[in-house]
Amino acid sequence: MIIGGFRIKHLIIDENKCIGCGLCKQVCIRDNIEIMDKKAVDVESNCFDCGQCSTLCPTNAISIKAYSNQIDRVEEYNPDDIPVSYDDLLQFYKQRRTCRWFKDEKIPLDVIEKLMEAAYYSPNRQNIQDVEFALVEENLDDFIDHVYDIIRAKEDEFFRIKQVGDYLRDENRNPKRHPLLWEGQQLLLAFSENKTDAVIAMTRIELMAYTLGLGGFHSLFIGMAEEVDNDKLMEFFPEIDSNKHMYAAFVIGIPRVKYRRTRPHKNIKLTVK
Repeated sequence: MIIGGFRIKHLIIDENKCIGCGLCKQVCIRDNIEIMDKKAVDVESNCFDCGQCSTLCPTNAISIKAYSNQIDRVEEYNPDDIPVSYDDLLQFYKQRRTCRWFKDEKIPLDVIEKLMEAAYYSPNRQNIQDVEFALVEENLDDFIDHVYDIIRAKEDEFFRIKQVGDYLRDENRNPKRHPLLWEGQQLLLAFSENKTDAVIAMTRIELMAYTLGLGGFHSLFIGMAEEVDNDKLMEFFPEIDSNKHMYAAFVIGIPRVKYRRTRPHKNIKLTVK
């Protein structure tokens, strides 16, 4: 990066630790590193702080200026010691189930913040890292009203949306039969300028939630509000950059039931060309 005629370096390279092995140069997709006089040198201006060089360096000689206040996040590990086996992870995927029936209690905020750790380590395009989340709970009824005002334009296409309207107009409605939330009392939303980034981050949170005994479901119809009218949807979130989109909606809670077995799925099709 060049500011005021001066190039701003992104990397901090400890010459005393650097052994000039060249691994950092090999993995840099921006050609930002050269080996000069048997030392790594930050030579270009297009580094985007991906961290490939710093995490591969055998002597921990490279760090990234942008994250100099997060040294405690740097952890050494044995790359040959994978912490979970294929069979264990596959079994985890098998046991994870969509859940719509929850206990009548909310997940504490400190537990929600633990889930954010999964998103912290989530991959994203060009290292943009622009995914952010909103936890809707105290204003959940108002938000659902807002969502319905947007998606009601599709009532003729989807009977579930008509059910939502009928439910909201019913003065004697059963709160455990909410067509969008069912028994859910908390809603996690992921915002980004890129759909893939938001969906991957939310998926990681969903899986992490299962490790903590939590559950939930991805809501197609709440997510539909962003497709119908993103500008109106974002009016509910003035704190969030209006250029971002709500690309993932996950109703989360403490499951009221525990499942005992897997169920069959349609076979996955794989095309090799």
